[in-house]
Amino acid sequence: MLIIPAIDLKDGQCVRLRQGRMEDSTVFDGNPVDIAGRWVDAGARRLHLVDLNGAFAGKPVNSDVVAAISQAYPELPIQIGGGIRSGDIIETYLAAGVMHVIIGTKAVKDPSFVTDMCKQFPGHIIVGIDAKKGLVATDGWAEVTDVKATDLAKRFEHDGVSAIVYTDIDRDGMMQGVNVEATVLMAKASSIPVIASGGITNMEDIVALNGVVKPGIYGAITGRAIYEGTLDVAAAQDLCDRQSVK
Repeated sequence: MLIIPAIDLKDGQCVRLRQGRMEDSTVFDGNPVDIAGRWVDAGARRLHLVDLNGAFAGKPVNSDVVAAISQAYPELPIQIGGGIRSGDIIETYLAAGVMHVIIGTKAVKDPSFVTDMCKQFPGHIIVGIDAKKGLVATDGWAEVTDVKATDLAKRFEHDGVSAIVYTDIDRDGMMQGVNVEATVLMAKASSIPVIASGGITNMEDIVALNGVVKPGIYGAITGRAIYEGTLDVAAAQDLCDRQSVK
C-alpha cells in the first residue's frame, strides 16, 4: 500500500480544510513546491494534489503551481483533482507532466464523460468519489446527491479507470481516524483499485488499512496528520513495505 501525501492548493498556498469547508482552512506553507520536496525526501512515491479553488470554480485555478511541482519532480507520479471537467484540461495537465487526473463532480453528473476520457487518455483517469454517509457529494462537497458511492463505482467497472479515490467527508481533516469499513465496502464494490482518503490520523490507521488491503485498497492519502506530525510518512511507508513482503 502506498502512503500518498496530499497537497491541497488554495490561492497558491498549501492548506488543509475540515470536511471540505473553504472557510475552515489552515495554511501550512506558502510554497507548495518546497512542501512537495519535503514529502519526496521522506520517500513518497506519489503525490495527491487538489485544486480547491478549481473544485468550486469548475475549472483549474492553481494549474501553474501544479505544473511547477510536476516539473520540479518529473519522475514522481502526481495525481490532480479539482475542476477537471473537459478533455482539454486533462490534456493540458498530462502535457505538464501530471500522471493521473481525478474526475469527481463530472463523473457523477455525466458518467459517459469518464468512459470517453478513459478511451482518449488510457491509463491516466482516476475517479474521485467523495461520500457523506455513503452518498456521493459533488461541487467541492457543497452538494450531496442521492447516488450511492458503491453504485457509482460499479458504473465504471469496465471503463478502464486506473483507480478510485474514495473520501469519507465526515472524517476528512477531522483527525478522527479512517473509515475502514466504508473503504472496504468501496473496494469490494468493483475491481477498480481504491485509494483511501479522509481521517487518516496516525499509525493505527495505517495498520488498520494495511490489514484489509486484499479487497483492493491500493493506497492511502494523508494530509493534516503529516503536517501536524501525528503521522510520519517514511515510517508509515516502511511499515506497509514490510507487511507486503510477509
